[in-house]
Amino acid sequence: MNIYINSKLYEVPGETNITSALDTLDLISQKGIAIAINNNVVPRAEWETYVLSDEDKVTLIRATQGG
Repeated sequence: MNIYINSKLYEVPGETNITSALDTLDLISQKGIAIAINNNVVPRAEWETYVLSDEDKVTLIRATQGG
């Protein structure tokens, strides 16, 4: 199955949830990230149960520190 993360194409197994996709792409350990699927924010508490669909557009936002 193909998904887009920040406009870059990735291939992940079918029936993949957000947590599994991030783990597959070595992004799960990152702190301070937020996820939106097709422009809808998905709370972190739902990442385990939210199953991605083919061609989903995932926006990954990283919090940064600064002023």
